[in-house]
Amino acid sequence: MNDTLETAKKNTVTYFKGVRTEWGKITWPEKPQVMVETFFVVAIVFIFTVFIYFVDIIFNALLSKFN
Repeated sequence: MNDTLETAKKNTVTYFKGVRTEWGKITWPEKPQVMVETFFVVAIVFIFTVFIYFVDIIFNALLSKFN
């Protein structure tokens, strides 16, 4: 039981050392790039939401004619 616990501790420490090493290799984007990409994501989501809303209105109108 004690060997299993020691192995688990060793594996956990090794894992987090690897995480710290990989964290240092990350290249973060600059703030202007993040702002522009965030704007585009919000704009695209808004456009698709409006599109789906209008498609829903069209389908509701078409289906209400057949009922």
